[in-house]
Amino acid sequence: MSMATYAGRIRTLRHAAASRRRSTSLALLTALGAAFALALYLGDYPIPPLAVVQSLFSPLTGLTDRSVDFIVLQVRLPRAVLALLSGASFGLAGIIFQTLLRNPLASPDIIGIAHGASAAAVFCIIILGWTALAVSVGAFLGAILTALAIYLLAWRDGVTAFRVVLIGIGMAAMLAAAISYLFTRARLNEVQQAMAWLVGSLNAARPEDCIVLGGAMLVLVPLLIGLVRGLDAMELGDDTARALGATVERSRLGLMLVAVGFAAFATAAVGPVGFVAFVSGPLARYLLKGTGRGFPQAALVGALVMLVSDLIAQHMLPAVQLPVGVVTGACGALFLLWLLMSSGRSGRIN
Repeated sequence: MSMATYAGRIRTLRHAAASRRRSTSLALLTALGAAFALALYLGDYPIPPLAVVQSLFSPLTGLTDRSVDFIVLQVRLPRAVLALLSGASFGLAGIIFQTLLRNPLASPDIIGIAHGASAAAVFCIIILGWTALAVSVGAFLGAILTALAIYLLAWRDGVTAFRVVLIGIGMAAMLAAAISYLFTRARLNEVQQAMAWLVGSLNAARPEDCIVLGGAMLVLVPLLIGLVRGLDAMELGDDTARALGATVERSRLGLMLVAVGFAAFATAAVGPVGFVAFVSGPLARYLLKGTGRGFPQAALVGALVMLVSDLIAQHMLPAVQLPVGVVTGACGALFLLWLLMSSGRSGRIN
């Protein structure tokens, strides 16, 4: 095979891969736009689509209808936007951990980071008597401290993926036991409040939550873009990456901090919504068919999963609004079973 023929085939493969990434992203964006429109339209109080559009542009046009504007701008829009932002954050956190640790099971809700946020939130509710924003701050700090503990415990002249996953699973079990112990000391109303937070919900979405989470993403996404370049060398193995001059531990620590940031801010905003971080990366890579790492697509999948799950949670049962974590937990558990059953005879999850 001549060099010209070989180069031509490489260009063809690259063009096909780029086309696949574009078409996948476009399909996900279209589905996301449709789900977002449904989130603004559907509800106990039906609003015509034209009235929804007019309400969205009312700050610019001056054409207002107080009842419609309140429902669209104060209730449905913050909830839909928070679903998009938190889902994208969970999706990015999940795929960073799964790529970095080379394990599809290594997501924040499996390796203990979500458990750290949950334990801190339950402690704040039951022991300290905190509510609302203070609980979210406590959950954020709990996620950060848990991630730091996992990293330090996994350190042995460097950090390996195997140790991080095992220590993370052990940490998750310990924190789950701590949550159970805190429940034995709680009063009934405290248990109800803690359980509502633990499931994860968008029922109390506020514009302030969207602003905080959106601001955090504006900082974290550029950091991720700058750090993700180091994955090319790290995917060859730590020894090879070091031989090529890559700063493996610094890059790994930076990516882990960014992933923890995504998970912590999202958890502080909506609670530890289960399995969104876990399913986003594998679904994105399945759609891409091996034509890319799938970081942008994982964010879109996470946002779509969160938004569609919230629509199901709101409208599946008449006169009952389920927490979104109930739907994502049920669907995520089924996805985990499918992933394990499709691992093949070797027992290896791809």
